[in-house]
Amino acid sequence: MPTDRLTMRERAALLALMAEARELTNAELRTAAGFTLDGTPRRRLNEQKLVTSRKVGRSFAHELTDDGWAWCTAELSAQRPDRAGYLGGACYALLAGLGRRVARSGQQLSDIFQPDAGEQIRSAYLRLAKGPGAWVGLAELREELFGVSREAVDAELERMASTPGVHVQAESNQKTLTEADRAAAVRFGGDERHLLMIEAE
Repeated sequence: MPTDRLTMRERAALLALMAEARELTNAELRTAAGFTLDGTPRRRLNEQKLVTSRKVGRSFAHELTDDGWAWCTAELSAQRPDRAGYLGGACYALLAGLGRRVARSGQQLSDIFQPDAGEQIRSAYLRLAKGPGAWVGLAELREELFGVSREAVDAELERMASTPGVHVQAESNQKTLTEADRAAAVRFGGDERHLLMIEAE
């Protein structure tokens, strides 16, 4: 099916994933954009290789592919779809304005839309934690955050550690640490820290 025949929901999913610039679970997509990506729309976007989806628990998590980013870039200069409605029309006017900025600056969409490292860490923590307030090893966390630079993760962990309800601490029993645990440690405040805990909100 040609991509110019995408439904409004499919287009909305692609644009929402572009704006967040990271993998989103269906729950996160609902929070960010008010809907989930499942059923036929998910399968169609997967088949067209615009979105990759993987099972996370009983639901799915979705992320734009390179072709998906290319579709979003092309959509900056696309005509407004038929039956877009008032909000859809405004969205495409906004995309056109964004397209003019991209053209003037020579930037890519991926330069403008950057993932929020804090949100990625919190999402990864929730996927790994065995319950509210459970400790998660940074070695596990870094594996879940594949593709996010170590520098970005370390800087965000240091920032988060100063906020209420977030704890980044050393393993009290150092003899239990593996080489992977030691390599994954974040270093700030003069200490190596191996564990993350986020209290339930």
